[in-house]
Amino acid sequence: MTSQPITARITDGVSAIPAADWDACAGDGNPFVGHAFLSILEESGSVGRGTGWQPLPVIVDGTDRSPGAVAPAYAKSHSQGEYVFDHAWADAWEGAGGSYYPKLQVAAPFTPVAGPRLLLRDASLAPALIGALEAVTDQNNLSSAHATFVGPDQVPLFEAAGWLIRTGTQFHWHNDGYASFDDFLGALSSRKRKAIRHERAKAAEGLTIRHLTGADLTEAHWDAFWKFYQDTGSRKWGHPYLTRPFFSLLGERMANRTLVILAERDGRPIAGALNLIGADTLYGRYWGCTEDVPFLHFELCYYQAIDAAIARGLATVEAGAQGEHKLARGYVPVTTWSAHYIPDRNFRRAVSDFLERERQGVECDQHHLAALTPFKRDQ
Repeated sequence: MTSQPITARITDGVSAIPAADWDACAGDGNPFVGHAFLSILEESGSVGRGTGWQPLPVIVDGTDRSPGAVAPAYAKSHSQGEYVFDHAWADAWEGAGGSYYPKLQVAAPFTPVAGPRLLLRDASLAPALIGALEAVTDQNNLSSAHATFVGPDQVPLFEAAGWLIRTGTQFHWHNDGYASFDDFLGALSSRKRKAIRHERAKAAEGLTIRHLTGADLTEAHWDAFWKFYQDTGSRKWGHPYLTRPFFSLLGERMANRTLVILAERDGRPIAGALNLIGADTLYGRYWGCTEDVPFLHFELCYYQAIDAAIARGLATVEAGAQGEHKLARGYVPVTTWSAHYIPDRNFRRAVSDFLERERQGVECDQHHLAALTPFKRDQ
């Protein structure tokens, strides 16, 4: 039987692809690679012209001439908003006379959440999609391609294609069948239980905490959250990545997958945390405040997220990148992965040597961190 030719193409945005076609590849488990989230980023101006994130989704058509595999890819003119830091690589490459930017980034922008980067309606097309990403890199003289926060089941696909694998660490909370927050606390050492109860009591003094999702979310809530987000963004990144229209569009199109946890004083919102709801995970994304309250960040982002996950029967809470302070709150170290295609042999060799040393350090750090978790030692 004669095999059908494989067609790969690129478009100028996820919005240009029918939602049904994209989501037939992406599935509905991870909200950050779905058509709704990625197109909201485009339509709100959070990615696109002038942002350094130029949408360049790569598509491999199946035998029925509809997308069988897609990748959320971007031409990047900087390394901001990625959370897998390659600034030293850029400095080294440009110090040697090369141009590191633009590069190809396969990612959910501004989102350090592991998930599929090869979105496959037809799993047999995975090698073709990786090959298409390499072809885009080579044919456009890009320095490199990077798939960041790759789900663990897809790491072997990139590894088999010869991409370099990088590891990192995040801190996630795992639901061990807990019936309540107190049930979770029962798994911790006595000292840690006492500390968490103290933090929760201090954080909630004089405040009302509300969980809002679906039709309960209004433009007034987004106006309040925009203030919180701007404050955090200006302090952490210099300027916010997302635009104000992003939040309105999120409320219009993904309200049922969005959970905003607000702290109010006398009916006035003073702090908030934004989460997205996946098939089995609550994803904490953004937080901010207009009033500094001790432990309120921990309460809204970590403890209230645990409450919400238990209530919904979700298996995991992912509360964002980094943060060893999460350990004391019951979040444990887990490995993250990224994959890197570097055509230049000498540069690839240098990066490969660096990654080997870095992996050893990550493994050592995780072993040390695992010993610091607050859980009872007899478990």
